[in-house]
Amino acid sequence: MREWTFAQGFALLALNAQDSLHMTTAKKIAVRCMAAAAILEWELDQGNLQGPFSTISEEDVENLAAVPHQQEVLRELLKRKEGLQTALPERLKQVIHFSNRTLKRIESSFADPLKGMDLLEEIPNLLGCDMNYVTASVTMREYRSNEEAYTRITEGLRAEILEDGEMTDETILMLWLLRESSCLYDFFSKEELKRVAQRMTQLYQTNAMARAILAIDIHRAPEIAVKNFLRGKKEAFSTPIGTGVDFVFPFLERSQSIFIETEAWFENKEQRLQDVEARLAQYGHHYTVLRQGAVPLIRIDNVLYEAVPTAVQMKVPVQGMRLRKYPL
Repeated sequence: MREWTFAQGFALLALNAQDSLHMTTAKKIAVRCMAAAAILEWELDQGNLQGPFSTISEEDVENLAAVPHQQEVLRELLKRKEGLQTALPERLKQVIHFSNRTLKRIESSFADPLKGMDLLEEIPNLLGCDMNYVTASVTMREYRSNEEAYTRITEGLRAEILEDGEMTDETILMLWLLRESSCLYDFFSKEELKRVAQRMTQLYQTNAMARAILAIDIHRAPEIAVKNFLRGKKEAFSTPIGTGVDFVFPFLERSQSIFIETEAWFENKEQRLQDVEARLAQYGHHYTVLRQGAVPLIRIDNVLYEAVPTAVQMKVPVQGMRLRKYPL
């Protein structure tokens, strides 16, 4: 397993548990932010993050074959009237206009090398474990990021963002990418988000680069509205700055509620959990039981779920466990 770049590190966070076959609304937002990460990575590599911003020719782009995600994104920018002759905010905002076909190419430019590095894989979608899908012969696939890499990235970000001290440029940019991709709620609890808001406010007031980047948004209101509707929540968590430095609304749950039927009745909690584990193992999911008891807590493919005893009313009542994403 080789080390990943800045943009690849963000891609590991953004792609985990995303549908690998279809360009869903959630994945469209994620891939657009991955494209922005590639632009930021190019500027980081040039050492020109705060300007003057680098210019690039078609020849330069073709020489980026060793960095396919940068090559794919910069090649797309060169096709556009604005090109790469603008300041960083304008460059980043161009990703809003990328077509689905372009986003699919960008997705592949990230995913294929990550697979080759054993950092990303495609697995059966967790929804395939649901009782209604087990016998339906429906093909559903999703991405799973390497668990060690995923944990290293998330724990490093959490430590640097939540604790006192200066943030590196890379962490500031990653914080912005998480905000724009609506992933902050994946990694921080509601209480922790208050601390994140404080840190963002401090950065905006004291760091010129952070002030420039945090004022940029690259999300589309209709897509966020869809995510809010599907999520069932409409609240946003905002910082007090009032200059566009707001958290994007809560993320769309990437895996829906999953019902796994069990042979054991409610009284036999140990056997119920074993039935759930057997289904997860059958479909190739990586899991760790973090808490046992009446309502177990399970980490499945880098995502936390509670397994809640549930009965489904059919011709004959069916008892089982419903996997619900665990709110941080």
